[in-house]
Amino acid sequence: MRFSRPASLAAWLAAGISVAEAQAQFLVDQLSFGYTGRINDKGQQSVPLFSIQGEPDVPEILSNKIILTQPSPGNARGAVWGDNSNKYKEWVADVDFRVNGPERGGGNLNIWLARRGVQDIGTASIYTVGRFDGLALVIDRSGGGAGMVRGFLNDGTTDYSSHHSVDSLAFGHCDYSYRNLGRPSQIKLRQTQDNFKVEVDGTLCFESSNIQIPPGYSFGLTAASAENPDSFEIFKFVVMTEDLNKQHEEPTQQQMNQQGQQQNTWSNPGGHGYEKNMPVDDNGWEQDIADATAASIISSEAQFADLHNRLQSVNHHLSTIFRKVASQDSIGEKRHEETSTSINELKQLLEKLNKIDALQSHIVSLEREIKTIKQETGNKVRDSENAIKKMLGSSHGDMLLHVAEKTQPTHGKLIFVIIGSQIVLVLAYIWYERKKTLPKKYL
Repeated sequence: MRFSRPASLAAWLAAGISVAEAQAQFLVDQLSFGYTGRINDKGQQSVPLFSIQGEPDVPEILSNKIILTQPSPGNARGAVWGDNSNKYKEWVADVDFRVNGPERGGGNLNIWLARRGVQDIGTASIYTVGRFDGLALVIDRSGGGAGMVRGFLNDGTTDYSSHHSVDSLAFGHCDYSYRNLGRPSQIKLRQTQDNFKVEVDGTLCFESSNIQIPPGYSFGLTAASAENPDSFEIFKFVVMTEDLNKQHEEPTQQQMNQQGQQQNTWSNPGGHGYEKNMPVDDNGWEQDIADATAASIISSEAQFADLHNRLQSVNHHLSTIFRKVASQDSIGEKRHEETSTSINELKQLLEKLNKIDALQSHIVSLEREIKTIKQETGNKVRDSENAIKKMLGSSHGDMLLHVAEKTQPTHGKLIFVIIGSQIVLVLAYIWYERKKTLPKKYL
């Protein structure tokens, strides 16, 4: 996996790294993409050695960039997680990204170095993630400004999704206006043996000498857009180290427990100093001092030493008990909060059920009212039908009588006509006969 010096120089020049850094740093290709200017040299819709996730759609992979969230629709999520974990204690991570969006667009970009990132984080942002173990670097418009870069740490005990003020958990920040610049922005994370540093476009953002991320954690990028969405584009993600052969195995759970026990032996909340390398058993408790007979203590110094050791052992046990009790109190408080949350959710569900019962009673009353209205409507329709029939019957009978009275002929007229016509005929006949009997006159 080691590159020759000319090959590594070409890779760093392509990645935008200075020549001085190229001579001291080597590319970790199993943790990087986009360092050749292309995301996938084969033109496939995938990123080698990285897993892609998204909601509602999977991020779009172009030849030279990954679009984690599209310009539309809003409320989208995208994530890129490395399949391999980082096995180096000293490293440099370089991210080139660009954010475009409308005037009031919103969203955030999260750079992760976390254990179980795919399982515990997935596509979540710093505001929606639960308990995670690792580092998160967030770029967003927190507080309504032009932009800010902030760093967050968690050891797996803090649930960020239910925390009342996530912004207050940041251990470092700097202002950075990152939206609609028209060019890619560069974020560089540098972990050395004594220092952790974050640079933005070549300028120091913040640093800390108290942060050391152990090997075995995975790199990841997640982005979340708001209802008025921003588009988050990733051009490259490059991880470098000074010595490719200087890998460290991921610590096992037993080693992590031993480290935690060793850390506990160096600090005492009560203010009493602990001796170094005190023997402990498998459960993390300091081993009991072996019993000694009184005859074996022959001097006052031995008696004082034995008394001192036993008092110190008792003090250690009491301190351990106090720590255990304190941790149990915190666990009890968390469980109490979880129980309270569950009870509140149950109460809300019960209230919804009560609303359903009330709705059901309203539906029953509506059914009754509808049946009553139906019966009343039927009765009124029948009454109206009978009234119309009666009215039409009476009106039709009167009309027939009126028509019969107006249209039937009168007998007096008929008799007058017959008699009159007979008289006219008789008169005409008489006139004819008289005219025929009159003497004729001749000229």
